[in-house]
Amino acid sequence: MAVTNETFQDTSFIYEEMIIFEMNERTMVKVAVAILMAVFFIYINCVMIFAMSSRMTFMEIPRYILFTHLLLNDSMQLLVSCLMYVFALVYLRLVKVVCGLFVMFGSGMSRVAPLNLALMSLERYAAICLPLRHSDIATPKRSGIAIAVIWLVIFINLIIDMLYSTAKDPGFFVTPIFCTRQKLFIALWQMQVFQGFNAFCFVAVSLIIIYTYIAIIVTARSASSSDKTKASKAHKTVLLHLVQLGLSLSSFLYAPIESALASVSSTTIFIDLRYFNFLFLIIMPRCLSPLIYGLRDDAVRPLFLHYLTCRTRKVKAAVMVQ
Repeated sequence: MAVTNETFQDTSFIYEEMIIFEMNERTMVKVAVAILMAVFFIYINCVMIFAMSSRMTFMEIPRYILFTHLLLNDSMQLLVSCLMYVFALVYLRLVKVVCGLFVMFGSGMSRVAPLNLALMSLERYAAICLPLRHSDIATPKRSGIAIAVIWLVIFINLIIDMLYSTAKDPGFFVTPIFCTRQKLFIALWQMQVFQGFNAFCFVAVSLIIIYTYIAIIVTARSASSSDKTKASKAHKTVLLHLVQLGLSLSSFLYAPIESALASVSSTTIFIDLRYFNFLFLIIMPRCLSPLIYGLRDDAVRPLFLHYLTCRTRKVKAAVMVQ
């Protein structure tokens, strides 16, 4: 079926009508669970960031710089996602320009995460497959530049959307709306660019991670016995990047699934399914970074536990690059 501007209006209308409901006790419990889970993992992320930033050695190693950036991005996205979810539950109308800022940062951070994973995979590839050049290729300065380029590329498309909406919509600064990404689309090409960019991110990052994974496996097989352990751990790390990529990109499915649920479900069923959709596609993937990467790192784990237990757990922190 061809997608038209009328389709946007129909879908938004159905969704808007079905989202209005009375805030009962059961709903409040579900909201509390989602928000408390997000707040807990934001706290965990902040403790881990503080633990690494307390030792300058971590901030001089590219993979820890990229990991810290991933934690910051996940924490900010959890915060923005929870705020937008609460706005939706209470049917709070936001002025279009305010909604646009929330959506811009939420969408941008959902794209930054997989691209950051690609950088982390390339850093491990350089460490294992190009060990003599690793210190020249992966430097703190280049890591910072790569992060800046990611944010620039991501936000160019989003800023163009905002400027286009500002120019074409006279009520952009005064009209209150129910805040969703679809509500901000005023032209068909905006949705097509949005979906095309998401598809490009998925394909590009997937190819990078798969390539680095295969390259590290090949290198590990031909490595000496002393390097096999290092290479083995690196290819397991890249495999985790691939798993985390799948979880990160699951957030791209949130809006299409929600629109589909709104059009085929009753109000009660829609509210329940929408909650689980939000919990498993938005919240859960953002909560796994500290568990997947931080706690399995021999250098980060003891220092993290030291600060998590309010410094009651003694530790001798030493960063070991592997």
